[in-house]
Amino acid sequence: MLESLPKHTNPEEPSKELVPVGLNSATEWRKDRLYVALFLGPSLLILSVFVFWPMLKTMYLSLFLTDNFGHASVFVGFSNYLNLFKNPAYLSSLGATFVYVIAVSILTIILGMVLAVVAQQHLKGIRFFRTLFSSTMGISVSVAAIFWLFAFNPSVGVFAQISQALHLPEINWLADPHFALLAIIMTTVWMNLGFTFLILFGALQQLPSSLFEAAEIAGVSKTAQFFKISLPLISPTLFFVLIVTLIEAFKSFGLIDLMTVGGPNNATNLLVYRVYQDAFLNGNYGLASTESVILTAIIAAITLIQFKLLGKRVSY
Repeated sequence: MLESLPKHTNPEEPSKELVPVGLNSATEWRKDRLYVALFLGPSLLILSVFVFWPMLKTMYLSLFLTDNFGHASVFVGFSNYLNLFKNPAYLSSLGATFVYVIAVSILTIILGMVLAVVAQQHLKGIRFFRTLFSSTMGISVSVAAIFWLFAFNPSVGVFAQISQALHLPEINWLADPHFALLAIIMTTVWMNLGFTFLILFGALQQLPSSLFEAAEIAGVSKTAQFFKISLPLISPTLFFVLIVTLIEAFKSFGLIDLMTVGGPNNATNLLVYRVYQDAFLNGNYGLASTESVILTAIIAAITLIQFKLLGKRVSY
C-alpha cells in the first residue's frame, strides 16, 4: 500500500507530473503561431492588398489636389472636406442619399416581413408563391434595370397604361425630378425584397410551435401573437437585416447608372454615384477620395448608433 504512494518526500517540491504542458511549451507555442499564420495569412494578405491599402491611400489622397492620373500634387489639408460641405450640389446629393436609404430600408423590411408572414400560411399553392417571393435574388442589376425602364416608359410602360386606364395625369417617372428618386426607390426595394423575405421567412420557420399553441389556448389573438411572440424572438434576425439593408442602400450604384445616370437635375445623384463621377468622369481623384472617406464615416457612425440604440432591444 505504501509502495504505491508517490515518492516525493518534500511537500513543497512540485510534482513533475502536475507541470502543465501545451501552450506553456515553447515548441507548442511555435506550432500555434505557425497554424495562425497558415490560416490567417492568406486572408490578411488579400485584405491588405484590396481593402486596407486602398483605404489608407484614399484617406491620403483626400488631403491633396490630384492630377488626371490620380497622383497627389498639392497638399491642401482639410480644404477638400470644408469645400464639400459648402457645395450645394454635394449637400443635395447628401440629402437625397438619406431619403433614399431611409425609404429603402423601411419599405424593404416591412414588405419582406409581410411576405414572410403570408408565406407561413397553410394555403393551397403557397410553395409557388414562396419561390416567387424570393425570385428577385437571382436577377442581376442590368436585367432589373431593363425591366423597370420598360415599366416606367411614358408611352408603353405599365404605369403609363394604368394612368391612361384610370384617366390620371401621365408621369414621366425617370425624367421628372420629383419622381425619379421614387422610381429608383421602388426598383431597389423590389430587388432587395427576395433576400429580405428569405431571411425573415427562415427566422419565422424556426420559432417553436408550442409557444403559439399555448397562446391559442390562452385566447391570444393572431395580431398579439405576432407582436408579442414572433417579433421579439426574431429580433436578432431583424437587426441583422436592418444593418445589411442600410449598408447596401448606401452603396447603391448600378441601378442609378443604368436608369437615370444621376439625373434629372441631380435628383438621383447619390453619394456613391457622385464619387464615380468625380473620379472617373471628371478626373478629380482628390475630391472623390474625400467623398469616399465621408461616406465611410457616415456608414460607420450610423451602424454604431444602431448597435448602441437598437442592439439593447434585441432579445438573444
